[in-house]
Amino acid sequence: MMGHDGEEVRGCCAPARGPADRIKARHEDHQAAPAPHGDTTSMVLLPSGQFQMGTNDRDGFAADGEGPVRPVTVSPFWIDTVAVSNDRFGEFVAATGYVTEAEQYGWSFVFAGLLPARVRRDSPRSPEAPWWCAVKGASWRAPHGPGTAVDERGNHPAVHVSWHDALRFCAWAGTRLPTEAEWEYAARGGLDQRRFPWGDELTPGGEHRCNIWQGRFPVSNTRDDGYFDTAPVNSFPPNGFGLYNVAGNVWEWCSDWWTTGHSADPVVNPTGARSGQSRVMRGGSYLCHESYCNRYRVAARTSNEPDSSSGNLGFRCARDA
Repeated sequence: MMGHDGEEVRGCCAPARGPADRIKARHEDHQAAPAPHGDTTSMVLLPSGQFQMGTNDRDGFAADGEGPVRPVTVSPFWIDTVAVSNDRFGEFVAATGYVTEAEQYGWSFVFAGLLPARVRRDSPRSPEAPWWCAVKGASWRAPHGPGTAVDERGNHPAVHVSWHDALRFCAWAGTRLPTEAEWEYAARGGLDQRRFPWGDELTPGGEHRCNIWQGRFPVSNTRDDGYFDTAPVNSFPPNGFGLYNVAGNVWEWCSDWWTTGHSADPVVNPTGARSGQSRVMRGGSYLCHESYCNRYRVAARTSNEPDSSSGNLGFRCARDA
């Protein structure tokens, strides 16, 4: 783990599967019982607009390509006000029989502090971030591994969902993943160059506005915001566009390939690099803390390989207007 000028810290956010772990996952088309296309019940329509994307702040991570600040114009689009919940993802799985990549691999990463001592002891640690354990049987259905379930977490975000899994859900639902530019435009909620979706102060008036780590990471979480693990998708006040939890709670996949090379020139509807190995993730998670990974800022960004999954990684959907 390193500080704000270190690239190595990226792996702590959501670890990737190693080359030795990789399998040839099945990506069949799942077309049975498609959801109604064009359903915008959980979405908000955002108008076309220009905003200042990125940040030049010194407390950001230069190695993440957060800057330079550049004028970006996006066309109108719809976007979910909340991350896809366990209930919604469960509807997709029930209708299609889809098997997630975590289930195909047989394991996924879970934060060690959420595990019983026996499971922690028996689960290999991530070499880049030892607070992550590779837990056999962990998946969206069993977020902390065997013996856990989502029965009482229907309104929590679906996690252990890979980028490929998210794409399959979107294909079934008649939606798509947002571009990184669309995600940041929506997350800013109309506020120009603010640190957070609600302004520049993390806890205005002492009020918590997001689900992140409080205390000393990774050994002590005071839970001042009310949560140790994920929070319901509609927790905390929404931003100016009506979006919930675009800071903290779970990382969210975007459609773009990862790149750190950005021009300061104006651009319209950017879609990221043409190719790559990792996909963009945005928003931070319940494990982010200012001492090592303040990526719950609205301009912060990171990435992961598209078949990777963890207990703090989910997604929300978008669609063309």
